[in-house]
Amino acid sequence: MIPALTEQEFRLEADRAFEEARCALTPLADETDFEIELQNGVMELVFDEPAPTKFVVSPNAPVRQIWVSAMARSYKLSWTPESAAFALDGERLDELLDRLVRQYVEG
Repeated sequence: MIPALTEQEFRLEADRAFEEARCALTPLADETDFEIELQNGVMELVFDEPAPTKFVVSPNAPVRQIWVSAMARSYKLSWTPESAAFALDGERLDELLDRLVRQYVEG
């Protein structure tokens, strides 16, 4: 079994994943008019349309996961050494957020 990330490794990889997601989502944010806010280690995607809402993306260090709360659902992404990324069922964080944003804005 592959050892879990240490807390320091988790924090570094989570920061990297957040930055990759922010960069990947920026063109979509410009196109569909939502804000990406990153502070104190938490990312929020803030929408005015089609209705005011937030998606919250936060690291959960004790369990070494990134948690996403969006559209009344919770997604828990674990580190996958094979892809060197946080993923859920093979879908990386940036891919999951892109899909959720598109579902939300396109209704």
